[in-house]
Amino acid sequence: MTMTDIISITLENEMDLVLAHKRSMKVAEKIGLTVATQTAFATAVAEVARTVIDHTNMGNLQLAISGSHPRFSLNAVIVFGPIAELKKDDEGFFYAQKLVPEFSFETRDGSSVIEMAMGIPRSLRMDALKIAALKAFFLTEEPLNAYEEIKNRKNFLSKVTSEQELEIKHEKFINEKKSEFISIASHEIKTPITILKAYTQMLVKNHDNFDPKINSIVDKLDQQTTKLTTLVQQLMDVSQMENGTMTYNREDMAFNAFMKDIVDVLTQAHATHPIVLNLGADTHVSIDKLRMEQVITNLLGNAAKYSPPGTSINVDTKIENNFAIVSVSDEGIGMSPETLGLIFEKFYRNKEVMTTHPGLGMGLYITSKIVVDHGGKIWAESTDGKGSIFHISIPRK
Repeated sequence: MTMTDIISITLENEMDLVLAHKRSMKVAEKIGLTVATQTAFATAVAEVARTVIDHTNMGNLQLAISGSHPRFSLNAVIVFGPIAELKKDDEGFFYAQKLVPEFSFETRDGSSVIEMAMGIPRSLRMDALKIAALKAFFLTEEPLNAYEEIKNRKNFLSKVTSEQELEIKHEKFINEKKSEFISIASHEIKTPITILKAYTQMLVKNHDNFDPKINSIVDKLDQQTTKLTTLVQQLMDVSQMENGTMTYNREDMAFNAFMKDIVDVLTQAHATHPIVLNLGADTHVSIDKLRMEQVITNLLGNAAKYSPPGTSINVDTKIENNFAIVSVSDEGIGMSPETLGLIFEKFYRNKEVMTTHPGLGMGLYITSKIVVDHGGKIWAESTDGKGSIFHISIPRK
């Protein structure tokens, strides 16, 4: 049976009983039923609503039109939680059953459902267009009183909240699936890349046996394989961070010795940029050495990447408020205040450098997560066109 809902009213208190009666009268009136029929239908609805409200504040009334041409009925459906003491022959329903020709009480999907129906005379020529117009009328009609206005606003806010919760759940599900895909894909890609890198290194070691043109190709192959290896590792890191599976193997070590070792290695990797290390007071820290090397490597790599060849990169350390501080400054292109506020977001890339400097915008996101997971902080200062300074803090041991 086709049924078109016209009005829905939650049955929570005595004020809703008044609404149920008035709205039932109004629907019957708009259909064109006689005053006697309007009164009988509205009274039956009110009697059932009163009994339901006496037992629970979780009922719901639906006024609807059911049937098809040429036989249509005005229906009132009241749904509420199962109440053992309420049956069809309850005295609260006795009078209602006398007023309407159709009355049923049953249980559906764990809920109690009372349905009342009254035939609409064929002389009123009810059809789909009239039903649609009736529904549209009550969608736009002004509230009967202040209580209904407040109730409507409350219901609207509840609906919006429910929709937002569904959107959040859906977004969370999509993100989980995305992270799962990235994790699986990264692991699958890592093995062939590792093998490719190994063969490339073998070719690099045999430079003397090749023609200079071949050596140039081998060097480019090695560079691109390294970039691909880094990209896959970053994807795996992001996946682990979002899945909560990132682990750290911390060890105690002298801070200055750690910084000197990593800068010595990176000085060779960035031969086009003099790296100046200025060590402050020494201390001990508890860190995952490989992960913290990843942090410093990324900061120095970015400094070199966004600075003209030949310009210096300064690395300064100091102790401040029980934290070891590392500052990496460059003489590069710098950043605008807008960009500065977004650089630690996942996949963020400034449009101005997307075509000139390759990357996916994961490096600083991963760097910030590693630093924060160590109990530290990361922040930056920059002037557009005049370079940047990145700072990280690590708790002292």
